[in-house]
Amino acid sequence: MIVGCPTEIKSDEYRVALTPAGVEQLRQAGHKIVVEQSAGVGSGILDEDYQALGARIVPTAADVFSEADLIVKVKEPLAQEIAMIESRHIVFTYFHFAASRELTDGMLASGSVAIAYETIEDEHGRLPLLAPMSEVAGKMSVQEGAKYLEKPMMGRGILLGGIPGVEPAVVLVIGGGIVGTNAAKLAAGLGAQVYILDVDLYRLRYLADTMPANVTGVYSTPEAIRRHLTEADLVIGAVLIPGARCPVLIPRDYLSLMKNGSVIVDVGVDQGGCCETIKPTTHSDPTYVIDDVVHYGVANMPGAVGRTSTFGLTNATMPYLLKIASLGYEKACATDRGLALGVNIVAGKVTNQPVAEAFGIPYTPFEANAK
Repeated sequence: MIVGCPTEIKSDEYRVALTPAGVEQLRQAGHKIVVEQSAGVGSGILDEDYQALGARIVPTAADVFSEADLIVKVKEPLAQEIAMIESRHIVFTYFHFAASRELTDGMLASGSVAIAYETIEDEHGRLPLLAPMSEVAGKMSVQEGAKYLEKPMMGRGILLGGIPGVEPAVVLVIGGGIVGTNAAKLAAGLGAQVYILDVDLYRLRYLADTMPANVTGVYSTPEAIRRHLTEADLVIGAVLIPGARCPVLIPRDYLSLMKNGSVIVDVGVDQGGCCETIKPTTHSDPTYVIDDVVHYGVANMPGAVGRTSTFGLTNATMPYLLKIASLGYEKACATDRGLALGVNIVAGKVTNQPVAEAFGIPYTPFEANAK
C-alpha cells in the first residue's frame, strides 16, 4: 500500500503524523511512503531524515493525495484537503465529527473511509490514541491557564501557587480522566488548591489514593459545579464522551457566579466543549472574554509542543497504521474490534452511532458495509 503524509495546515499546528522511525517500519513491511515537503519541520524532523529511511518527498499535498491509498494525518481535514479526498482513500486521523456537521458532510460526500483516532479502543476499553494527546493537553491546560491568570492577559493577576503568606489559586477540574488527572497533578505540583469533579465513584476513590494532599475529589453534580465555580480562579474542562459531543456542564448563566478575571480552559472544545460559551480559538489568538471571564478554546493545544506531541502520538498510532496498511482496513478491523470502533464513515454512510445521533443522520453498523 502507498501511505501518504501531508503537512498539517490547521492554524499553529506543528505536529506531523509520521516519524522517520515509522517510515522505516512501513518500509520493512513492504509499503511505499510519500511525505509532503517540510511536513516534519514543526516537529524538528527534516526531509532528509525521512529520505534516509525510505520515504519519497513530494512537493505538494496534492501529490500526496493523488499517489497515496492511505492518508495519515493528525488533525481533521480542512476544506481544501477534503476536496482532494477520493472514494479510494482511507483517511486515518483525529476527526471529532460530532463537533462539525460541515466536516461530516464533506467526508460523507467524498465516499472515502474515515478512521478516527479518538474512537479506537484497546482490549480494556481505553482510548489508546487519545491518551497521549490527552496527557499533553491536560498538562498544557494548567500551563496556559496560569499564563492567562496574569493581569496583562485579562486575568485576575494571581500566581497559581501563591507565595508564603499569600494563598494560592483555586483550580477546578471538571472530569477525572486522563486530561483531568494530568491537569490536577500539574496544578497541585505548582502549589494550587485543586478540586477535581467526576461522576465515577471508583475513579474518585483512585484519585483520592494517588493524588497529593492539595487535591480534593468531589462527586460532580450541577450544585457542586455551581458551588466550586464561585471559588475557582482557573477552571479546566476535561470532559469526554467518545465520539459524541461534550455535555454542557457550565451554561452561560453560571458565568455570573465566577470571579472577574477568572479563566476557563475547555480542553474538550474540539468536541463542542463543556462550557456553553466556549468556541474554538487558535494559538495566535487563543482567548476572548465573556461576562468578565477569560475563555481559552484552542482546539489543537498539543500542536504547540509539536516535537513532544508528534513522538507521543506516533508511538501509539504506528501499530494500528501498520495493521491497516498491511491487511487493508476491513481485514484489520475483522481481527481487531477496537480498531473497528474507529471506523466512523464508510462510502457515504455513518458507521459511528454517536456521530449519527449528533446530526440525526442514519446510522449504519460498520459490519453492514463489509464486503
